[in-house]
Amino acid sequence: MAGSRGITIGFDATAALTQGGGIGRYTRELIHALAAEAPGHRFTLFSARPPARLPVPDSLPVAPNVAHRPAPVDERWLYRLWYRAGVPLPVQLFTGAIDLFHSPDFVLPPVRGGVPTLLTVHDLSFVHYPATFPANLVAYLNRVVPRSVARATHILADSESTRRDLAALWRVPDDKVTVLYSGVNARFRPVTDATALAAVRARYGLGDRPTILAVGTVQPRKNYEMLVRAFRAVARTTPHALVIAGGRGWLTEGLDAEITRQGVADRVILPGFVDDADLPALYSAADLFVFPSLYEGFGLPLLEAMACGVPVISSDASSLPEVAATGGEPAAWLLPPGDEAAWSAAMLRLLTDDAAQQRLVAAGAAQAARFTWAAAARQLLGLYERLLARI
Repeated sequence: MAGSRGITIGFDATAALTQGGGIGRYTRELIHALAAEAPGHRFTLFSARPPARLPVPDSLPVAPNVAHRPAPVDERWLYRLWYRAGVPLPVQLFTGAIDLFHSPDFVLPPVRGGVPTLLTVHDLSFVHYPATFPANLVAYLNRVVPRSVARATHILADSESTRRDLAALWRVPDDKVTVLYSGVNARFRPVTDATALAAVRARYGLGDRPTILAVGTVQPRKNYEMLVRAFRAVARTTPHALVIAGGRGWLTEGLDAEITRQGVADRVILPGFVDDADLPALYSAADLFVFPSLYEGFGLPLLEAMACGVPVISSDASSLPEVAATGGEPAAWLLPPGDEAAWSAAMLRLLTDDAAQQRLVAAGAAQAARFTWAAAARQLLGLYERLLARI
């Protein structure tokens, strides 16, 4: 930020080092963009002790204005100390002196000395859909996240949908919340190189079949059981395989049982977590992208698929209409997440309607281009400075 004084920002980078997708990717992208956009500021990246093997290489930027200060204990022990035992060890014991602290993953550690704090709340899915989480995780989040929200100087929400939830469910004042949209990395663009596409198909066991793709951690909130039921009608009349790409989360037994019950075990591929570098080719290899989630704070895979030139069918729940349309017609077909027949019909139609595909691909490319991490970083840097100006 040209012309602004250099400040030192403490930033919790734990998710960047421990989580492959979701919040891990959000944190990695934001850190890299912040460091690039503000060479005059200093970023002290705090984290729990990183795992021996990082889920994503080069998780943290290497730059003169970035320092990494890991704790000597892993994430589990650190969270036990701070959020269960309530030990008030301030984060500055690890970061040193900072002007502001930003936690991008729901919970805020102790911060001393009147330093302003910013907390990102991605969504309140654990409040809306507690049955889609392990009971102990719901109890933990319901205890710790509201306390962190109350303590934080300011809150970042991923979408207007999350901002409304914070106001409606926890009475968080509007002036305490800023919406910061995610961006789409420039690597997400159509991949046309046949060798690259073939390599990704081979790496993830797709074979030569045409594919319908879903991306996201395998867990009940993603609504994959409904998708498998809807896919059964598609499998009867098309050669497509359904690829559900994402690491195993929790409560996944229902999906395995549904695949068997629908008789589509030979047509559903679960390749597990997909490396970030392989995602553009995986998207580009698909004829159709589907995102049936019950609830999302943002839904970045929609934009990534659009940027790679794939037509999109999405749930119309929570933030997803907001992500799919910035004005005018949505750049995706939006459907109720529980309407199995509508999902079957939409997949079948879009696989055979070339004109509809072309309209969605063009609209999707324009929509995805509106979201960049550089723009998100510039907005966030402005917010940092406004928070510091209040002191």
